[in-house]
Amino acid sequence: MNMMKTMAAGAAVTIGVATAAHADCGIASGNVSVLANDFPALHAVVSKAEECASSTVTFSKNHTTEHRDIQVAAMTANPSEYTTAIVANSSVVPLLNGGLIRPLDDLVAKHGQNLKKNQLITIDGKIMAIAFMANAQHLVVRKDILDEVGLDVPETYEDVLAAAEAIEAAGVMEHPFAMLTMSDWNLGEEFVNMYLGHGGEFFKPGTAEPAVNNEKGIATLNMLKALVEYSNPDFLTYNTGVVAPIWESGNLAMAQMWGSSMGQLLDDEGSTEEVVSGTLPVGAMTVAGGTTPASSLWWDGFTIAVNISDEDAEATFLAMLNGISNEMVMEEGNNDKAVWLMDAYKPGIAAAGIAATAAAGADPYPMLPYMGLLHGAFFAELPDFLQGNESAEQTLADIEAAYITAAKEKGFLQ
Repeated sequence: MNMMKTMAAGAAVTIGVATAAHADCGIASGNVSVLANDFPALHAVVSKAEECASSTVTFSKNHTTEHRDIQVAAMTANPSEYTTAIVANSSVVPLLNGGLIRPLDDLVAKHGQNLKKNQLITIDGKIMAIAFMANAQHLVVRKDILDEVGLDVPETYEDVLAAAEAIEAAGVMEHPFAMLTMSDWNLGEEFVNMYLGHGGEFFKPGTAEPAVNNEKGIATLNMLKALVEYSNPDFLTYNTGVVAPIWESGNLAMAQMWGSSMGQLLDDEGSTEEVVSGTLPVGAMTVAGGTTPASSLWWDGFTIAVNISDEDAEATFLAMLNGISNEMVMEEGNNDKAVWLMDAYKPGIAAAGIAATAAAGADPYPMLPYMGLLHGAFFAELPDFLQGNESAEQTLADIEAAYITAAKEKGFLQ
C-alpha cells in the first residue's frame, strides 16, 4: 500500500528509470511479442521498444482493450503467444495466480542497474514486474463553462451534481457529465472508486468474504445513479475511447477520466482552441463528507512470460527497457502522455490530476487474488440498478451472491 502511494505521489516530481539501451538495444537475437492495452502512452512505449527489431530480432505487438480477457489463455500456451504483457495493479493478478510470468530478479541484476527500487514490483520477495508510469482516475472540467454559470471548480461529487444541474438549467449543455461507465471492467472500476471514497472495505478483514452489502455500498450506488442522470443515455457504452472524442468535440463540461488521457485532451489535435484552453484537470473528488479521494492509484508496468525461452525473455526485457527509456519520454509529444517514472519526465498540467489525487491520500487498487472476481460481479450487476430496474439493496445482494459463487469455484471460499 505504502509503496503505491509513495510511487504515485513521487510522480508529481521526478523518479528515476533506466537510461536508454544502446542503439542496437544490446540484443543478439530473439523474439519479442507484446500484449498491451490500447491508449497513447502504451503506444509510445511499445513503439520505442519496436526500434529494437533487426534482422535477428523479431517484433510483434497487439494493442487491444480486450487485453485482460485474452492474456491468461494467450500466456498459458506453450510457447506463450506473447513474451510480455503490459499490466497494471489488477491485470497482473491473474497472471500471478496462474504462474504465467517469471521472476525478473536475474534480468534486473544483469541489465537493470539504473532501475529504481520503487519501479520493482515485488511479490513474495520476487520482482514480478517493472513499473514505468503512475495513473489514477480524476475529474477534468471545462473551467470556461463553470465560469459561465458562476461556479467554482468542484471539490466533491455533491459539487459535481450541483454544477451539472446548473449547466443543464442554464441551457448550456444537455448532458454535461460523463464517467467511464461502459458495462465491462470500466463500470466495475467506477464502483471501486466511489466505494473507496465512501470509506468502504471490500472484504471482511483477513478473509475473502465480501463486505459491500452495507450502507456505504448503498450510498455508492445512489451517487453513481445520480451522476449518470446527467450523462448521455448511452452511458453504458462509455469508455475512454468514446468519452475522449466527445470531450474534444466540446460536448462535455465535466468528466471522470484516467490521468493518462489528459495529454490527448490538452493537445491541439482533434479539438478546438476554445475546448483546449478551457480544459482543466483537477484531483479526484471526495464524497459524503469524506476526506479520501473517490479514486484508486495504479501503476502500469511490463512482465515477462514463463513459457518462453531464456533468450526470448532477455531480448524482451532489453527491448522493453528501450521502450521505457528517457529517450522515449523526450520524443516530441510523449512527455504529456502519462505520469512517467523517468528522470526525463517534466510534470506539466496533464499530470496535475494524478498528482493531486495521490497527494490527497487515494488508496491503491486492491492487489488481492480474488479482487478480480468481485470487480466482475460489480459490472455484471450494476446496469440493472443504473437503469432503474432494481433496488440498491437487491443489487448489492446480487453482487455478493455472484462473487461468492465465483470465489467458491476458484477455491477462495469454502
